[in-house]
Amino acid sequence: MKNTLLDKITISRMKGEICLSPAQDKFFHKLVAIQGDLTRQGIEYWQQYSHLGTWQFWTVTCLLILPLMLVYFKIDRKLIFHIGFFGFAVHVLFSYVDAAGIRFGLWAYPYQLIPFIPSLSLDAAIIPVTIMLVYQWTLKNNKNYYLYALLTALAFGFGFKPLLVAHGLFQKYKWVN
Repeated sequence: MKNTLLDKITISRMKGEICLSPAQDKFFHKLVAIQGDLTRQGIEYWQQYSHLGTWQFWTVTCLLILPLMLVYFKIDRKLIFHIGFFGFAVHVLFSYVDAAGIRFGLWAYPYQLIPFIPSLSLDAAIIPVTIMLVYQWTLKNNKNYYLYALLTALAFGFGFKPLLVAHGLFQKYKWVN
């Protein structure tokens, strides 16, 4: 009995194989090779320009560690899961947005803590910790969170990011200003 295409796909999937057309397979392998080469070049760049011997590496390290230490001592232990989950959601959201911006070539971080996670300090510490502490403060003081979150966003957008740009820790490309 002759196997139909559907039977071949079903058998292929049962074996754990992915069924790609030859053209798709060739294109996909090319993308994987480019990604591997890009990662190797990123590590080489990090070793030459962003290693432990540079002041930028230690600045980025402090931008990761200091906010995490601050939140450790300042977070309300009674609301730790509530505020912590909120901070985690902010971390995930900003990580995705930052990754997309980097991937589309809209911005970049020339100095990194880890060569293949370019915005770790911002996405995992500074932004989530700041938003968590603002959220905690608004809860305790019965203030409008949205107003203070907007003010925090403006401070980041017009204060902190330009400071990073001025020190060469963040670069903008294309239409980003």
